[in-house]
Amino acid sequence: MKYYVVDAFAERVFEGNPAGVCVMDEWLSDELMQKIAMENNLSETAFAVKQGEGYRLRWFTPGGEINLCGHATLATAYVIMNFIEKEANTIHFHTMSGQLTVQKRDDWYELDFPAVPSESISVTAQMKEALGLSPIEAFLNRDLVFVVETEEEVKQANPDFSKLEKLPNGVGVAITARGSDCDFVSRGFYPKLKVNEDPVTGSLHCSLVPYWSEKLHKQEFVAKQLSSRGGTLYCKKEGNRVKIAGKAVLYSSADIFIE
Repeated sequence: MKYYVVDAFAERVFEGNPAGVCVMDEWLSDELMQKIAMENNLSETAFAVKQGEGYRLRWFTPGGEINLCGHATLATAYVIMNFIEKEANTIHFHTMSGQLTVQKRDDWYELDFPAVPSESISVTAQMKEALGLSPIEAFLNRDLVFVVETEEEVKQANPDFSKLEKLPNGVGVAITARGSDCDFVSRGFYPKLKVNEDPVTGSLHCSLVPYWSEKLHKQEFVAKQLSSRGGTLYCKKEGNRVKIAGKAVLYSSADIFIE
């Protein structure tokens, strides 16, 4: 089975977020896809099968299947448009989060994702201890999102992953702040999915963009995720949708051998 690794939200290799991509003729078992994701040991491995005019798309982390993933969707669109349907400029994906669309504009890929609403929650002592800092606001959607005062706090954060894993709510944990040379910055941690820090998290911006849109009174944003690899996302809020654009680079292609 053909297997690709694509660095998403990157302009050159070793930047952005690497995703594994398998575009298949038919589905493997859930157990086998999970084993492949664990063997790849990337934050996500995407599996896609042609369905009608589009593709059915699923995402597996080393710790289990997830309902939405931005960088692996971008990576899958990159593989399809560059190696499978080379004339295509738009790909429709059928997913656990509804229909997602990726459009190619020159060497940019624009994701059309659902905006994710967040519920305001209280910051607890357990949260502060796990994060190693004191947020000024906290929100819950699929993930826990913490707002801090400065970009420097986001850069320097050194959370205790074992304690993050024990937080009762949220699949992942994100921290965000106003940016110094962009609109906002963030980092994302997913120890419950066996991913300590995710380099660039497209799905996280489905909730960050609505939050910062309300705070900054604007609809278009340049966002940066401040992981060691780093990544830049060009975002736009359009009603109940969020558009996220970035570039992608092929790192490798290989064959997976499964008996």
